[in-house]
Amino acid sequence: MRTLLLLLLALCLPAWCAAPTFAPVAPLAPGEALRFPRDFGAHPQHRTEWWYATGWLTTADGKALGYQVTFFRSRTGVDDANPSRFAPKQLIIGHAALSDPAQGKLLHDQRSARAGFGLAFASETDTDVKLAGWRMTRAADGRYRVTIPAADFALELVLEPTQPILLQGERGYSQKGPRPAQASYYYSKPQLRTTGTIVGAGGKRSAVTGVTWLDHEWSSQVLDPEAAGWDWVGANLDDGGALMAFRIRDKRGGKLWAHATWRDASGKITHYGPDDVTFTPRTRWRSPRTGAEYPVAMTVSTGATLWQLDPLQQDQELDSRRSTGAVYWEGAVTVSRDGRPRGRAYLELTGYVRPMKL
Repeated sequence: MRTLLLLLLALCLPAWCAAPTFAPVAPLAPGEALRFPRDFGAHPQHRTEWWYATGWLTTADGKALGYQVTFFRSRTGVDDANPSRFAPKQLIIGHAALSDPAQGKLLHDQRSARAGFGLAFASETDTDVKLAGWRMTRAADGRYRVTIPAADFALELVLEPTQPILLQGERGYSQKGPRPAQASYYYSKPQLRTTGTIVGAGGKRSAVTGVTWLDHEWSSQVLDPEAAGWDWVGANLDDGGALMAFRIRDKRGGKLWAHATWRDASGKITHYGPDDVTFTPRTRWRSPRTGAEYPVAMTVSTGATLWQLDPLQQDQELDSRRSTGAVYWEGAVTVSRDGRPRGRAYLELTGYVRPMKL
């Protein structure tokens, strides 16, 4: 409740309410090359941005867990020329979750605040996002440090790159709909070697190892007006490969757009267009809290290749109505192909409670 009140306060300050004009947002430009390390940092001229880490962890006694940490930056529309330090020009929002089958459901937490006063910010020079005690930073050697003291659990993780950056779409320009403007800048960092500690339910501290998938994406316009939500998967494959696939669903449940990128064990990258990517539900789970029905087990096709996704546990629904306003399913899943285990991934299912809006 405190987080909700802070967010409402930020949106209702006089600096916001009195501003008659709104700051323009930057358009996307196909063919514009991403520049690193600059593009590891924030892009406040764009409306929406997120840094998104998901992974599988293993405790010393062999227990499998999933985790998610996402930092959002949102441009509110308040004019940049507004001189007030209290003007809520940017919002920082955080989601964190721990998928532990022993608990029977997802443990999750959320935070939100306007950027400013050193309490919440997103650096423009490199990855450094802070939200009170929550933080994600990237060091000069490329390693990420993630610190999340959440309400019912805690994460202290180091993510070490083992592979080159994977640019999504056309050299990082990732189309999300039939019109070119419906797109984002998007790159991934698969196969991040992960070490650290977690504090689970009951305060038990455990050392963990694992592998993480990290996405960084920013845009000013993503979804078509007919879009209701999306299904997305990011998979760290056992052979060292990486697979990303998504479909944007229309309001009738059909496919509005889709894309996939597969980097195989040799490093070869193959892109798949809308006609070559399908998501076919195999098992559906109904939430006892929202009544939403999610396709928690899927078969994803990329061309002639079929990938089977199965959840670590069925109840991995995340209610973020106190921050972004959305309820979605975000869960750890296994990946199989030809009846054999091929990797571990995270599956995101949005727009099943009500159509998504960014």
